[in-house]
Amino acid sequence: MLTLDQFLAFLAAAVLLTLSPGPDNMMVLSIGIAKGRLRGIAFGLGCAFGCLSHTLLAVVGVSALIAASPVAFTALKVCGGLYLAWMGWHAIRSRGGARVDRAEGVAESARTLFFKGMLANAINPKVALFFLSFLPQFVAAGRGDANVQIALLGLTFTLQAAVLFGLLGFFSGTIGAWLGRRPAAGMWLDRIAGAVFIGLGLRLIVAR
Repeated sequence: MLTLDQFLAFLAAAVLLTLSPGPDNMMVLSIGIAKGRLRGIAFGLGCAFGCLSHTLLAVVGVSALIAASPVAFTALKVCGGLYLAWMGWHAIRSRGGARVDRAEGVAESARTLFFKGMLANAINPKVALFFLSFLPQFVAAGRGDANVQIALLGLTFTLQAAVLFGLLGFFSGTIGAWLGRRPAAGMWLDRIAGAVFIGLGLRLIVAR
């Protein structure tokens, strides 16, 4: 099981990263604005639950590398840390801020948009690499099976993303208008999230 400190530290990082402007939450906002709250919520929930597939891959992938070779696992940590730091650097350098474009296309049902969001997230290799790098950092040695901890962390990330994306969809019109009037807000969210990415990446590289 997860300790309270372990859970709260992970939850804080997960919430910040989920709120940082990115393709998923901007799409939730744009669909909610153009097609209504229900469809925005449906797409957001689909994106969130698509994270479960990446959690499974993280559990299987980390377990396989630990069993196969400590050297390979170390290489994964270093590459994952560099990847997170690279993401952080680009987020800090971002000057675009949050931009919500109006979703186009034919009318789709909420159910269709739910599965569309889930599939888009599940097949995204960048999300898979992110989970493989992000989740193992919050595993506490000596606190039980690492695979169980990774699974619980992935479930936590999924549930908080479902709540936040659902709220984004529900309040899409209000949030979209607010971001439109304050483009600097998205830029500062990018910078904060970028600093977190860099810190996590460096932590992953130097951790034993």
